[in-house]
Amino acid sequence: MKIAISGKGGVGKTTVSSILALQLAKEGKSVLAIDADPSGNLAQAIGYDAEKEGPLIPLIERKEILKERTGASPGDFGAMFVLNPKVDDFIDRFAVNIKNLKLIVTGELKEALTGCYCPENALLRSFMSHLFIERDEWVILDMEAGFEHLTRGTAESVDNLIVIIEPGMRSIQAAQKITGLAEQLGIPRTSFVLNKVHDENERKTIEKVLGAENIIAVLPFDICAVKADLAGKPPFEECPSITETVLKLRGSLQRMQKV
Repeated sequence: MKIAISGKGGVGKTTVSSILALQLAKEGKSVLAIDADPSGNLAQAIGYDAEKEGPLIPLIERKEILKERTGASPGDFGAMFVLNPKVDDFIDRFAVNIKNLKLIVTGELKEALTGCYCPENALLRSFMSHLFIERDEWVILDMEAGFEHLTRGTAESVDNLIVIIEPGMRSIQAAQKITGLAEQLGIPRTSFVLNKVHDENERKTIEKVLGAENIIAVLPFDICAVKADLAGKPPFEECPSITETVLKLRGSLQRMQKV
């Protein structure tokens, strides 16, 4: 199953992505976690120790592999380059193994008006197509609010787009915009997860706007998530109440998979 997780910045995309990926791995599923959020820390949330193991280099910053596969270097203005480079060995070469799952950091797509970043875009988009169309693992894509990493072809292979929402109109409006973009790309199913909810009034207010039938999980505000983040610890281990709710989300996804 291929799942993309999006939402406004700071709503908890990485928290949900990490707990869901770890739970699936705990069940014995083959899981590939993709950190495509330029400000994300999915590896840390899953439990990667950068101080001990070393920093993870985003795929887009691997200049040698970029040159090798596309025929162009970063910043080569007007250069000819391969639009569909070979990428099927990237998981074996560059993914790290963390707690029975694989994780890779892609980096941010560059959309410069000069066109200097086209080789990087070609590499990442080919890689995303490979992940979503050609591989059969559970793929959890932790992404930013936009859809730059997904073309129409890869988006159509996403089984479920999960939009994380926190109480607040900016978050709700961002979710509505994301939903509209998802429809344009042809993503077959969009669901919402409410995060940092303090009480029933907040939940009901959001349900009136987005529809209760589209909300597949409600996560309570939990100060332990804040403390875990400050301490650099995985929320999967530190926040039992959030983990319990994400288990319910897992159940919803399992039911969808059977439909």
